[in-house]
Parts: sequence; C-alpha cells; structure tokens
Amino acid sequence: MFENTTFCITTFGCQMNKHDAERLSGLMSSLGSVPVQTNAEADFSIFVTCCVREKADERLMGTVATMKNDPVRPGSPFGKRFVAIGGCIGQRDGQKLLDQLENADVVFGTHNMEALPHLLQEAIEGGMRRAELVDGRAEFHDDLPEDREHPWAAWLPITVGCNNFCTYCIVPYVRGRELSRPIDEIAQQAQAYVDAGVKEITLLGQNVNSYGRDLYGEPRFAQVLDVVSKTGVERIRFATSHPKDLTDEVIERFATLPNLMPALHLPAQSGSNRILKAMNRRYTVEHYRELIEKLRKACPDIALSTDIIVGFPGEPEEDFQATYDLVNEVGYNQVFTFIYSKREGTPAAEMQDDTPREVIQERFDRLVDLVQRNAERLNLEQNQAGVVLPVLVTGASKNDPSILAGKSPRNQTVHARVPQGMSASDYAGSIVDIRIDEAHTWYLWGTML
Repeated sequence: MFENTTFCITTFGCQMNKHDAERLSGLMSSLGSVPVQTNAEADFSIFVTCCVREKADERLMGTVATMKNDPVRPGSPFGKRFVAIGGCIGQRDGQKLLDQLENADVVFGTHNMEALPHLLQEAIEGGMRRAELVDGRAEFHDDLPEDREHPWAAWLPITVGCNNFCTYCIVPYVRGRELSRPIDEIAQQAQAYVDAGVKEITLLGQNVNSYGRDLYGEPRFAQVLDVVSKTGVERIRFATSHPKDLTDEVIERFATLPNLMPALHLPAQSGSNRILKAMNRRYTVEHYRELIEKLRKACPDIALSTDIIVGFPGEPEEDFQATYDLVNEVGYNQVFTFIYSKREGTPAAEMQDDTPREVIQERFDRLVDLVQRNAERLNLEQNQAGVVLPVLVTGASKNDPSILAGKSPRNQTVHARVPQGMSASDYAGSIVDIRIDEAHTWYLWGTML
C-alpha cells in the first residue's frame, strides 16, 4: 500500500520533536514510502508539532488550512493528499484538530507514533478520519527505525516526559511523567552511532539533569556523560537542563571530559524570585548565579544560552528589571526570548494579569536589544581575529554553495569559503580548522586552513 508513495514531514518545536520526526521518517521509509521536500510532492503530509507556545499552534492551523485547495501530486495513487498531525499538539487536542481542520485525516499522540501506518491505512481504505491517542507509557519506548537528517549527527533520547509542572508549561500533560532509559541501553546505542560514523551525539530529555531518578532513586546524568564519552565520539552535547537538578558532578564533567562541548543551555526564565516561585521553578536567582559561577570556574570559555519569558502574569516593571539585570550580568551567548503564551490547562492560564500588551512588548524589545548587544560583544571577545577553531561542517550556506556553514565547539555558527573547485557539501560531516577573521553578532567568518 505504501510502496512508491511519497511523504513530507514538517516539524515545529524542540529537539525532541525533531527526533520524533526522524523516527517517523524511518517508519514510513521502512514501509516503502519515499521522503520528499515539499507537501506539493507528497501523498502523505505529516506534521510533528509543538504546543508549548501559541505561535506553533497558529503555524500548524494556517499551514494545514491553506493546503485544502492545493492540487494533488501528479501520479498520486490515491487521488488526494492525506494529512496526519502528531507531536504534542496531537496529544493535547486529539479529535478537536479533526473538527477544526476538515482536510486533516489522522491525529496521533506522543506515545503512539507507531500507530501512524494503520491510521493512514484506515483513511485510505475506508475514508476514516480518526484520532488515536495513548495517555502514557509505563516504560521507555524508542524502538522505531530512524532516518537521521545527517549521518554524522544523532539525537539520543535518555529521558522522556517531565515531572516539574512549571505553571506555564503544557509538556508534562502531553509528554507524560518522566521515564529514564537504562544506562546500558544508552551506552549501546551511543557506541552503535560511533561505529556508524557519527561525530556528534546530542543527549535529549525534557530535563536531562534528573536522569535516573525514577530508575535508580537518584540522578545519574554525570554517569551517562561518562559512558557516552568512553565511546570516543568526537562531540557530546545535551538538552535541556533544569537548574534545580544541575549537580556539581555534571558541572565537573565540563572540566574533565574532552569531548563534552563547552556549551550549555540553562533556562533561567526569570531573574525575579517572586516570578520564579509563581512559575514553580523551584530554585532562586541566587542559586542560579552560583551555578553560573561554578560552570565558569570549571570551564572558563563555556558558552551559555538561556530561555527568558517576558510578561508572565502579574510581572511588574521591577521584576522585569531583575530579569534584564540577570541577562546583562551573566552575558549569554544566546538568549531565546518569548512573550508569555497562555496554555489552556496550565495553572498560569488561570492567573490574572492586567499588564497592557504594549508594555509587555516594550519590555520584550528592550531585552532583545540587550541580548543582541551582548552577543556581539561576547563574539568579539571570545573569537579574536586569528583564533583557530575546529568546526563541524553541516553543509553549505543557504545563499552560496561555495561557502560552508558549521558549528564551533561553543555551538556558534561559522562560515568560510571553500577552496576553488570544491563545494561545501564535499566537507559536510568533517571537522575542519578555520581561522577566524571576523566576529559578527550571530556568526563567525573565517578562512579554512
């Protein structure tokens, strides 16, 4: 049924969604369907969508709705295009999505991705439009085939779900409670990746720092870093970390493991203790500052990034100013700034807020301006002209195939022109030395050595 058909997967959201998309691609490919780049070429349009922020909802609804009158792929064996929606929004909304989007055929959740083929089969053979969801799983489940975007890079989930229940966040309700993968399975998969030529492994979880608490009674993320490091993989990264669970043992690994990259995403969300308490973050600004101090002591050149929410319900100017001051003090290489987005079903959605939208927007713009100025300053300080960086080449610049794009150990984007007669794709997946000539706000420019 799926032989010689085509599918296109569109992903909105976090790294976990991207990994889920790779697994869905592997599943569809194993059935004989062929991946394509656009929905216009696809018999099956599959969406893996986040619901943490309202913008992802809007993008999904708008994209699917506008596909309603698109022509069917020439040569399609079905005479129509089938639309399937999964990810966190599928888990949250289920049948509601089918009611709202008349051209959607299938909805599945975060715990039953393997159901996609039989749901599509029902839609093809019987015209059934159906949402099938599973509330949760009792054990870690990651046994679907995967079709990785890049052969030299791999996502490796070590936990799924979340136990933190931050008052603004929908994730625990759509991803379920936290489940950890046995450490020996992680080690085996990491080694398999290395044996297959993977050069960079990114460990994934809603909160990697609490890994193992459900299996072993205590967090053992430092031990995970140890066993993955022993595989000899050239680069290790991880996401995401919750400050309340970041231990001294994990911080120490930035000083002792040579293949753990000097970059950490540590969401602060706010610089105000009052707002942090309202968010149920369970740490203080003082504790967060102590973590930053320990990290910079262990790894002086570490690149730090964070998430900040502006306009949390009831946030006055003084609390925003505390956040502004924290961002300025820490000096992040990158800050992901968001205006608070109300998520139905979360405690924060019931909190009252009379702050005018224009006030929130002005604060947001003020913070973004600070972030840009600090990022440019840090890039200039950390990457003086003449510094040589090992860069993992990810491919060509979007605008010029003779210019490569890659990532430095600190996860900065690096561009350089390749030798005459070569293209950037010739170097994809290689780690090359690049001498930095210029540092810009969001990228570095250099010369390939």
